[in-house]
Amino acid sequence: MKTILIIEDNTDIRENTAEILELAGYKVLQSVNGKDGVDLAYQHKPDVILCDIMMPELDGYGVLYMLSKNAEVASIPFIFLTAKAERIDFRKGMEMGADDYLTKPFDDIELLNAIESRLEKKRKQEEFYSKSLQSLEKLSAGNGHGMAELKAMIAGRKIRQIKKKQILYYEGDQPQGIYLVIEGTVRTFKLAEDGRELMMGLYKPDDYLGVHALLLEEPFTETAEAVDDAAVCLLPKDAIINLVNRYPDITLQFIKILANNIREKEDQLLELAYNSVRKRLAQVLVRLSKQFADPSQFKISRDELASMAGMATETVSRTLSDFKDEKLIEKKGSHIQILNLEKLAKMKN
Repeated sequence: MKTILIIEDNTDIRENTAEILELAGYKVLQSVNGKDGVDLAYQHKPDVILCDIMMPELDGYGVLYMLSKNAEVASIPFIFLTAKAERIDFRKGMEMGADDYLTKPFDDIELLNAIESRLEKKRKQEEFYSKSLQSLEKLSAGNGHGMAELKAMIAGRKIRQIKKKQILYYEGDQPQGIYLVIEGTVRTFKLAEDGRELMMGLYKPDDYLGVHALLLEEPFTETAEAVDDAAVCLLPKDAIINLVNRYPDITLQFIKILANNIREKEDQLLELAYNSVRKRLAQVLVRLSKQFADPSQFKISRDELASMAGMATETVSRTLSDFKDEKLIEKKGSHIQILNLEKLAKMKN
């Protein structure tokens, strides 16, 4: 029998929700405030937690924060119950690690579907996570104590599944930590004053996002969006800063990440400033070939290529057609196959 913890100060909502869940065959624990709810979570380790946001003493965000600090309960699916529907509330909760929202008033079917969905996702996540640990070993290569702690931190964090086109964070948001890409691809981009997008980076499994903003204690300077269905792990700000301050090997690793990012940005600026559209697009394709699991072929839209190369979508279409006629690539829809990587890399203006 699965156990559900309800943390809600409104007696009617709490008792009605408990009744529905008990009739559906769940064991239900109830708490009237955030502090007692945290204690119950530590004591019983429920399978799902339903928590109101606006509560006295300790609100829902405080509950989520406290639970995220304890490895034994941090991975429990957490669903906010809220009467608010503003985007900022959703974003804050998701950035902190919430799994879902139920906006009050909700009906029986919404409630049960949310519970069943989270339980099923947790089951699949556990299967997926066990397969992912092998790839995470690469991040902790070395004998330093800092690397060992980093590995332990990653192993204890909740993996968050994000859908294609879902925003991970917006430009101007304050970083809650850094993101590690576990599966799929995430892009970062900036918006020009005329509304055009300029893609700044493309991140694949084992890549970190947000290192620059976290270490400088500044807001994100780019927006991050999933290119396809992806999975990420949020490493909390306080924990990362603690590791950086204590372990030189961790500091060196993040310095290398920052140095690589700076070099990529410099190359991108030089391409935009001095290269022809043909060479710019060729260099983008070469760069993409190094970032995807299969370097010979990948999937990317014309709009995304235009954003990366700093050119109009129509220009991308014409240039891709030229490359296809020249037997440099093969293209079917958004799938691109590289036929002559060497010639693309050596293309002149």
